[in-house]
Amino acid sequence: MKRIYFLVPDLKTTHLVVNELRNNGIEDRYIHVLAKRDTPLEDLPEATLLEKTDFIPAVERGAALGATTGLLAGLVALRAAGFAIAGGSILGILFFGASIGSIASGLIGLQIGNSKLKKYEEAIENGELLVIIDIPKERIEEISKVIVNHHPTVEFEGVESIMPPPY
Repeated sequence: MKRIYFLVPDLKTTHLVVNELRNNGIEDRYIHVLAKRDTPLEDLPEATLLEKTDFIPAVERGAALGATTGLLAGLVALRAAGFAIAGGSILGILFFGASIGSIASGLIGLQIGNSKLKKYEEAIENGELLVIIDIPKERIEEISKVIVNHHPTVEFEGVESIMPPPY
């Protein structure tokens, strides 16, 4: 799956774009609209916390850092206590460190805005809307052309990989 971004100038055009996406077989769960606070989105699919925050990248970083830190601290503690360093205890330490790291980083990530959306903040504050679409990579060109050709005021902002695929 890939994530594509469109910057749309107003609410009326956003409704047209989302309806066009729906008519092209894109389900609402793959469409995310981000707008200025207190903008009435009505029936538009609003971006969730997963799109608005750095939760997923923070959890990934926390798991890696927690597992590494837990492993190092656990190995030192086991060795200092005189225990043999064996497979089961190492796996337990890795799992524990990764879990604690993921939880702590995830909670922090919920408080931080999505770093990939920083470049759109000014446009959104000026009343534009960001439409984020998660689609298979085979459909990127087709959907991009349909939207840009039918709505010339809409700006195609790019593509990024998303891992793991949403939902």
